Amino acid sequence: MPSTDSPFSSRSPISSSSKAKLGRRDRSRSPLTSVKRSAELNTQSSSSNPFTLISRFIGSCFAPAKAHSNVENFSDAFKFSSETTSASGSKYGTSHSSVKRLSGRGIYISGSQNEPGGLSFSMKEIHKATKNFSPSLMVGQGGFGTVYKGTLDNGMLVAVKRAKRSAYDKHLGTEFQSEIQTLARVEHLNLVRFMGYLENEGERILVVEYVPNGTLREHLDCLHGDCLSLAARLDIAIDVAHAITYLHMYADHPIIHRDIKSSNILLTENFRAKVADFGFARLGTTETGVTHISTQVKGTAGYLDPEYLKTYQLTEKSDVYSFGVLMVELVSGRRPIEPKRDSKERLTPKWAMKKFMDGNAIQILDPKLPKTPASSLALEKVLELALQCLAPNRQSRPSMRMCAEILWTIRKDYRDLLSLEETS
Repeated sequence: MPSTDSPFSSRSPISSSSKAKLGRRDRSRSPLTSVKRSAELNTQSSSSNPFTLISRFIGSCFAPAKAHSNVENFSDAFKFSSETTSASGSKYGTSHSSVKRLSGRGIYISGSQNEPGGLSFSMKEIHKATKNFSPSLMVGQGGFGTVYKGTLDNGMLVAVKRAKRSAYDKHLGTEFQSEIQTLARVEHLNLVRFMGYLENEGERILVVEYVPNGTLREHLDCLHGDCLSLAARLDIAIDVAHAITYLHMYADHPIIHRDIKSSNILLTENFRAKVADFGFARLGTTETGVTHISTQVKGTAGYLDPEYLKTYQLTEKSDVYSFGVLMVELVSGRRPIEPKRDSKERLTPKWAMKKFMDGNAIQILDPKLPKTPASSLALEKVLELALQCLAPNRQSRPSMRMCAEILWTIRKDYRDLLSLEETS
């Protein structure tokens, strides 16, 4: 069992006064005020109706969109730097015959087998690994292309992401380059590991580690047998929070993922979560006094930050909003948008927050999960945190680091109470 001590304490110590703790919510206070102390998520009083505020912003985001469809009708003006310095101090450019590989934090042009990270993929090797892109090895398909399970000559399993040749256009080319350059910058246990890519003769192919246990969304739908326990869901939430915290704070440059959602969370055989799909990722700003990046909207309907959607101003807090939606999804089992449900329940975050604020949090709990004192307490605390993440104003949302700290506390309290229930 993992340690109950926060992993951040050893890297960047936090004073005891800033340890995040959650008590039961005071229902007389408004849940939409700014997070002023990492020690508490108790809310301040307000005479306004907080649910009205949430509805106004969330509703404008969800109403015109279809469930699980990428918002791709916007042209994105972002571009990474045309040159990126690798860990070795070298630089790479784009060539129609070049294959790039990751080594540590940098990427290298693979001109020979002797260079660092220097296995270079040829189309022959890709065809062999995927058995000529056999349909039997197809493990996923999306707007960008198709993902295949592959086996390299050394026996290593990989995921081979092949762009649609018919969709080989500037828009998808930008997403391809974005994903490569983002993956090359990061290295974390809870991020899918980059192996290399090939751009040659009309082919765009990305090779990453193979994560064998499907997506979080598939497991919430119980497509792989047993459904996820609440303990497993808390573990997954913490893994994802760690990954996003790393992107925002500890990568070579702040990175905003922009597409945090359950279908982009892959699970290992031990149900460790890995965040995938960096096609929409964007480098954050490090300039003094610059609070946001102005850019066209990218993301998935249901998870989009309403402030970003309205103002085109992107910050790390847009990922925090998406994470809030993900937490509601984890405890409810519902997709962010449920078009077949009654109109009052179609927008899951809106429905869940109203239930929570009315004192009916237990009605939000996934019916596949047992209702116990431990699960009820964890549910209340997760929803409290989700409500803060879903605040319509980005300044009122906690940081991802704070989310991770609070989730560690929630998991510890849940385990302690569960242990008492089992021994009583």
